[in-house]
Amino acid sequence: MSETSSPQKAPALLSPWRRRCQWATTLLLLLVPWLRANGNSLLRVDIPDLTLYFFGQTLRIEELYLILLFSLALTLGFLLMTMLLGRVWCGWLCPQTTLTDLAEWFATRLGIKGKQRHQSGSLVRTFVLQLFYLFLASLVSANLLWYFIEPRRFFAQLISGQLHYAALICLLLVALTVYLDLAMVRRLMCSDFCPYGRLQTTLADQSTLILHLPPSELPRCIACGSCVQVCPMEIDIRTGYQVECINCGRCLDACRQVMAKRNQPGLIRYNFGTSDGGMRALLNPRTFLLSLATLALTIILVLAVYQRPSVSLKVAVSHTAASRTLKDGSLATFFNAWVHNRSDVKASYRMTARQTDNHKPLPLRGQSDQYELAAGENLRIDFVLLTPVPESRLDVEFILSDLSGAELAVASAHIK
Repeated sequence: MSETSSPQKAPALLSPWRRRCQWATTLLLLLVPWLRANGNSLLRVDIPDLTLYFFGQTLRIEELYLILLFSLALTLGFLLMTMLLGRVWCGWLCPQTTLTDLAEWFATRLGIKGKQRHQSGSLVRTFVLQLFYLFLASLVSANLLWYFIEPRRFFAQLISGQLHYAALICLLLVALTVYLDLAMVRRLMCSDFCPYGRLQTTLADQSTLILHLPPSELPRCIACGSCVQVCPMEIDIRTGYQVECINCGRCLDACRQVMAKRNQPGLIRYNFGTSDGGMRALLNPRTFLLSLATLALTIILVLAVYQRPSVSLKVAVSHTAASRTLKDGSLATFFNAWVHNRSDVKASYRMTARQTDNHKPLPLRGQSDQYELAAGENLRIDFVLLTPVPESRLDVEFILSDLSGAELAVASAHIK
């Protein structure tokens, strides 16, 4: 009696997980501009108002140091992930790869054959494919502008013809660039032009995650060529590590499927470094120091954002009106002040003034002494400060308080 063979076990594939990551990243990029927190966009740069709306926080230009901290933390985090994960970003999360995968999938559905620039198909199908490229390019371009112009306002201005010419030029230029990328460049961007691949090569060490076929597994290779056929970068992973590899894992899936038919595990795998050091490869001074710096800077940024005062006050002597001496002998000095309600609720404030040395109150004239600001609102106030004519220099403090009298912000100035 012949021996019954054991049932073939389906191999675990990474492709479904990669597609889920690509969909999640794409939906996140598309939806974030539409989401709102505290009445404003979840993430948007308002160039006319010089304001950054960041997950419920409103950061104005005078808080540039917070944006610098965020940029530094983001840069360190990017370098850390690059050093640890290599080009996993390229194969799993990069918008360029996602767009190219989508373009190639649609071309396959249309029956157009070939890779890169060597595609062939009927004129009608090629025309439909070009229209699809144009649609993707327009969507990407509009999505980029949504991070600067609220999507609802963007569409309203676009339809009515009131979109600012600078925004319209950016929309057309970005759309044209993305279209040319999809129509002519695609994978060549990853292999020849993208600076990230070169940066990753510089940062790569024995703690960097790579996709490779270990030399110890080469004797088991049956030379089926499946890994080469499915590689979007058209490289042969069997020849060793190559900078063009984007760590997408397609070759790993192909190898697992072929070897599963022989009831054997796949030969290709992810590993930290080419020496198969495993997770122990992450335990090195370089990784530890960069991780520590990234964590410290992130903590500082979070504390700086969430522990900043709920309101800010800036005061400056007016450059449009000169000081003058009144009939009663007092000096009238014209000031401009800017009050920014950083909280997420409407608030009322009043402003007073006093001498810095003896805290003697000084009278203010001009706009009402009570100001009501909506959440995130910024208000300019013009007023006059009455003081004795100073012999040399008079230091003054302006105090912004709530209606209960609690001091919330103090700004200093001097009068000569």
